[in-house]
Amino acid sequence: MLKINNLCKSYGGQILFEEVSFNVNPKERIGLVGRNGHGKTTLFRLILSLDSADSGSINIPKNYRIGYLKQHLDFTCDTILEEACLGLPEGQEHNAWRAEKILFGLGFSTADLNRPPSEFSGGFQVRLNLTKVLVSDPDMLLLDEPTNYLDIASIRWLERFLQAWKNELMLITHDRSFMDKVTTHTLGIHRKRVRKIEGNTAKLYEQMATEEEIYEKTRLNDEKRRKEVELFISRFRAKARLANMVQSRVKTLKKQEQKNKLDKIEALEFSFKFSPFSAKIMMDVRDLAFRYPGQSSHLFSGLNLTIAKDDRICIVGKNGEGKTTLQKLLAGALKPIDGEIRPHPLLKRGFYEQTNTAELDLNRTVEEEIAYASENCTHQMARDIAGAMMFSGSGALKKISVLSGGEKSRVMLGKLLVSPCHLLLLDEPTNHLDMESCDSLMAAIDAFDGAVVLVTHNEMFLHTLATRLVVFDRGRHTVFEGSYQRFLDDVGWESDDAVRRRSVGKQIQVGESSAATTEGVGFKEPGSAAPDRKTLRKKKAELVQQRSRKLKPLESRIVELEASIEEAEEEMGRLNKGLIDASTSGDSEQIADLAKKQRYLQVQLDGQYAELDRVTLDFEQQEAEFAAQIEMLQV
Repeated sequence: MLKINNLCKSYGGQILFEEVSFNVNPKERIGLVGRNGHGKTTLFRLILSLDSADSGSINIPKNYRIGYLKQHLDFTCDTILEEACLGLPEGQEHNAWRAEKILFGLGFSTADLNRPPSEFSGGFQVRLNLTKVLVSDPDMLLLDEPTNYLDIASIRWLERFLQAWKNELMLITHDRSFMDKVTTHTLGIHRKRVRKIEGNTAKLYEQMATEEEIYEKTRLNDEKRRKEVELFISRFRAKARLANMVQSRVKTLKKQEQKNKLDKIEALEFSFKFSPFSAKIMMDVRDLAFRYPGQSSHLFSGLNLTIAKDDRICIVGKNGEGKTTLQKLLAGALKPIDGEIRPHPLLKRGFYEQTNTAELDLNRTVEEEIAYASENCTHQMARDIAGAMMFSGSGALKKISVLSGGEKSRVMLGKLLVSPCHLLLLDEPTNHLDMESCDSLMAAIDAFDGAVVLVTHNEMFLHTLATRLVVFDRGRHTVFEGSYQRFLDDVGWESDDAVRRRSVGKQIQVGESSAATTEGVGFKEPGSAAPDRKTLRKKKAELVQQRSRKLKPLESRIVELEASIEEAEEEMGRLNKGLIDASTSGDSEQIADLAKKQRYLQVQLDGQYAELDRVTLDFEQQEAEFAAQIEMLQV
């Protein structure tokens, strides 16, 4: 168990956190959240002894091994597989299959294993570093933005890997959906302090918002009472008969702790400007084909797509299959090899590309760079947009050359806001943004009145925004008409198919249950005749009945738990409201009573949420296993 006590850290006069204390208990998987610059990565560096704290202590058990995802790329072996095997723990140096399994999960092919690391892009080299830390089997994993440079198939694989992780984990990621699926606890760095809860990010943010609302109500009431007491002292200080009463109030004022007003925390708040567009169709793509010079085959061909004025189209798939290229073609930054792209003559496009930060002028200020994006941009407009991008005041006068990668990404978004457009083309816009900024971006995209074509691996964005998909998977492209959830239900990813097949395979090899499973699924033994269609139908019906018997109790328990949680959440809301009212009236007895009830109810809620997680996971796993078995029956 890792223990942190009264930890304080500051840089150049800026306090990141002070008097921070928390434990990481056995088997806990903790998501670390907080705005960019608030100290998340610094906390990791302190745990790893790569930096020193101003005060406080970090107690790590003896022989406790911590694995950390390194961003530094330094490889010494001749092949990818040999380099990955360097991460294997002592005594397992020859278990190369473990490294292979992780490499395949992260998108490397069999042919890649014998290639030197230097031949791969920076993104794949980061994946190699991730493989080395995952295969090392440490007591604790520290992962700082592990989904950067991963495609959606690799992210979904990593998600499953970490869900099965048996030791401790601390995770930093801007992908809220990924974090909530992987972690058991959430730790937030907020206003230089930390708060750790059992549960997901939404639960933590809701608690913090409630606490700050109560604090502000209490502060205003205290301030009002203080002014009343000060007025009393001022009016009656000279009255001899009231001298004792005046002195009593003076002492009360001295003892009373004065609460400071909470500082406003900068947040990314903006909206994309829409230019009115009367036509129904913005762009028509017919038989589109493209390949880069030197390529023997097309990256894709025969692609057809129509973009209507209210579309939310998400382009998804593995890296290297043409997502960004397609976006550049739609933006007019590349010319097709074959086919045509017919935009409406009046169409105005806004294009954000993840690599475009290299085009920023390093000698300009933030304000100047935004203003140069459009001749119609005034000084005040540039200032306002800079402020919306969290460059308020003197921040707008910062040179581009001194900005971090995340700050440059915000400047790129700011440039996109200068001119109204009809069609937004966004390529991985969440990279380098923190979780709160990602939420603001998602809300801005959702509120945009025009069409949006978005390249993203963030499944929360996909579930929330997508009404249509362009999917690169199984070596081909497909235009899917429907939501992302419908795509998962009806089609699914090729990598998920492999997981389902392995799940069935494992069931067949579990001793006594093997025969029953084989019989239920109707596998053909070597040398035996294949079952006839009538037999297969019968076995399928038996499986369906078995699925109903197994899943019905779990489904009923999920419904019960959800109803109970909803009722408890409503009661928690009533208690919170009562606590605010009691704080307003200054009823300390009622505050204590309500706080006690709230704590008791919270314990109940935590238990119900934990049980719901367990039951839901059990239901989903069994449902997937039955679905895979039924699918293998060719009726």
